[in-house]
Amino acid sequence: MSTGRIDPIVARKLLKPVAGRPSKGATIGLLSDSCGAILFAAGLAWTVSALTKGESVWPWLLLMAASGVVRGLSSALALRAGANDARRVKSTLRGRVLSTALARLPGGARTGGGWITAIIDEVEALDGHVTRFLPARFAATAAPLLVLAAAACASLFATLILLGTLIPFVIAMALAGGAAADQSRKQFDALARLSDLFADRLRALPVIIAFDAGDREAGRIGEAAAEVARRTMKVLRVAFLSSASLEFFAALSVALVAVYAGFNLLGLFPLPVPETLTLAEGMFVLALAPEFYAPLRRLAAAYHDRQAAETAITRLEPLLTPVERSAPPAQAAATQAAPAVVLENLTIRHEESDHDAIAGFDLTVGSGEAVALVGPSGSGKSSILHALIGLAPRQGTIRLDGTALDPQADLSSLAGWCGQSTLMLPGTVAENIALARPDASREEVEAIAEKVGLAPMLARRGGLHMAIDPRGSGLSGGERRRLALARALLKEAPILLLDEPTAHLDPDSEAAIIALLRETLPGHTAIIATHSPALAAICPRRIDLQARTLQGARP
Repeated sequence: MSTGRIDPIVARKLLKPVAGRPSKGATIGLLSDSCGAILFAAGLAWTVSALTKGESVWPWLLLMAASGVVRGLSSALALRAGANDARRVKSTLRGRVLSTALARLPGGARTGGGWITAIIDEVEALDGHVTRFLPARFAATAAPLLVLAAAACASLFATLILLGTLIPFVIAMALAGGAAADQSRKQFDALARLSDLFADRLRALPVIIAFDAGDREAGRIGEAAAEVARRTMKVLRVAFLSSASLEFFAALSVALVAVYAGFNLLGLFPLPVPETLTLAEGMFVLALAPEFYAPLRRLAAAYHDRQAAETAITRLEPLLTPVERSAPPAQAAATQAAPAVVLENLTIRHEESDHDAIAGFDLTVGSGEAVALVGPSGSGKSSILHALIGLAPRQGTIRLDGTALDPQADLSSLAGWCGQSTLMLPGTVAENIALARPDASREEVEAIAEKVGLAPMLARRGGLHMAIDPRGSGLSGGERRRLALARALLKEAPILLLDEPTAHLDPDSEAAIIALLRETLPGHTAIIATHSPALAAICPRRIDLQARTLQGARP
């Protein structure tokens, strides 16, 4: 997460391949709007001239009406095309960021709230850049040239006035853009902090309530929200000040053209000029003067969108390269035979810790062998299993059938996993079990649910269609454990990684699960972390992580 000053050159290099180029529809729409403005100015000028001469004004009035229709359709075309471009860009970018979020190893720079901010708010910040700024930037280059060319046909001196007032306009726009970029970055930082804080406190809500810390934590969230509000007001303040300065120079140019045209028509201009304007020419350049700055004002109004997009893309840049969670070697992935797993010098240190959870750990598990990891809480049993499926940062080597895996690879594609905390998704029991293998048939899901002992509970509560929420409300701790085990077995993976699979079970249920595992383990390479002596006893080998000694297990 970047908190330093943003380099605009770097930000633009990052933004260009993501945002792409403005669509032809958007640029054509804005250029057509300027052409319509020229036609409207011509219709207005010659309508006034015709009135003074007593001529028919209907042709010019029709020209003005037609130009109004052209401008309306052109604006609609530009907005629709820009919105379609923005929708495509945001959809693609959210897919890339979400892929990284799902593949990111723990210990990254962002918590859940930070990822939410990135996927929603920071990606959304590109909307204005694609919809408004990119088309406006091209139009701000080409459209004023069209207006100048049209104005030059009527008055060369008025054209020079428009060009002369352009310089301070551009300088003011650049200064305002730099200030907006700095304030935009600070606003994004404050918003990310608020999202992180809110998501973290939401997860810890039961603990906060239990310890009567609600008022204190609500105050912290309120302070973070107030900081976002302050940063937002500073962004708006810069935007309003920049708009006022730009409007001043635009109004000044119109005033100068009006003064020149008026004095020229009256023959009172104090300096000699090589032209004498007619009423139609004077009205034409006067009507065109605001249109000369219209594309530039449009660009200035969208300039904050660019600064917000540059800030967002700089913060998103670390997330645009997905973490490669490469599968194990092709020859291992292609076979369903239980592979041998070797850990060499495995070291695990979590980001929030100042010491290693596991240091220099070696383990060899033969093909089809089951090993129990035993030891007190905190000895590193769960950390080892988490490292094998990419849920903990690790150093060292993992070998699969003698082939070393890439440092970023893990065993998740070949492993059936049962963790201590059973993740629940909103949906039915069947959908939660089938998370391990979405193509499993209903009969297979029913069979595995019955195998792990969920059938009696499902018979009382509506079967596999029983709805559950993300907290698993309605399921006991033991039932959640059975559901997690059902997932692991349904996957039919050659490796089983089980973290306390009998925790929270009563003695009878534990005995049933142990009997099931005794029947299931043959033909699998299994590593089981457990505190249960009865479960450890079914494994041919036990590793005591406290003593780091290999012991023979009871039969």
